[in-house]
This record gives sequence, C-alpha cells and structure tokens, in this order.
Amino acid sequence: MAQTFGSKRTVVGAHYGLRDWLAQRVTAALMALFTLALIVQVLLPGELGYDKWAGIFSRQWMKVLTFVVIVSLAYHAWVGMRDVWMDYVKPVGIKLLLQVFTIVWLVGCLGWAVQVLWSL
Repeated sequence: MAQTFGSKRTVVGAHYGLRDWLAQRVTAALMALFTLALIVQVLLPGELGYDKWAGIFSRQWMKVLTFVVIVSLAYHAWVGMRDVWMDYVKPVGIKLLLQVFTIVWLVGCLGWAVQVLWSL
C-alpha cells in the first residue's frame, strides 16, 4: 500500500546553481593567481613605466594568460549580474532588457580589452 502525500512536482533547473557557484570560485581563483603573478613581475627590479608594462605583456604566454583572465572576468561579471537581475528585478521585460544590456556591455568591454592587449 503506497502512500501518496504531497505534490508530485518535478523539480527542474535547480542544478545550475552549483555550476554557477563553482564557476564564480574558479574564475575568482584564476584572477587572484593572475594578480599575484602580475604583482611579482611588477616588483622585479627596474623602473616602473611603459617599457616595463610593455615588456611584461609582450610575451605570448602572458598575452594568452591575460586573455583567459579577461574572459574569466567577463563570465564572472555576467554570472554575478545575471543573478542580481534575476533576484531583484521582478518585471520580466525590464529583467530581459537589463540582461541584454549587460551582455552587450560585457562583450564591448571584452573586445576593447583584447584590442588593448594585442596593441602592446
């Protein structure tokens, strides 16, 4: 004799929270490690000026690492802002508009950062 109490509700979509939480932690750790690596290079002997900055970012591995960190920063910001819009903005139209604006803004910032990075 089976007891049937409560609703037979299928829970969907609840799995994305762990993925986003983990993505936030991984991208934050990557940005922290990059910051430490950059601080170490800046603290090496020599005058801090444009030549030193250009020298740091002239190596291909540093450009690739910086690009990965820039993409990580954009994704980190997207997850955070998307959660803010989902949690605190109730009208669906305004929420969609803010999310689209956020995506456009982040893609623009990403493009600008890559342009600056590869111009060094």
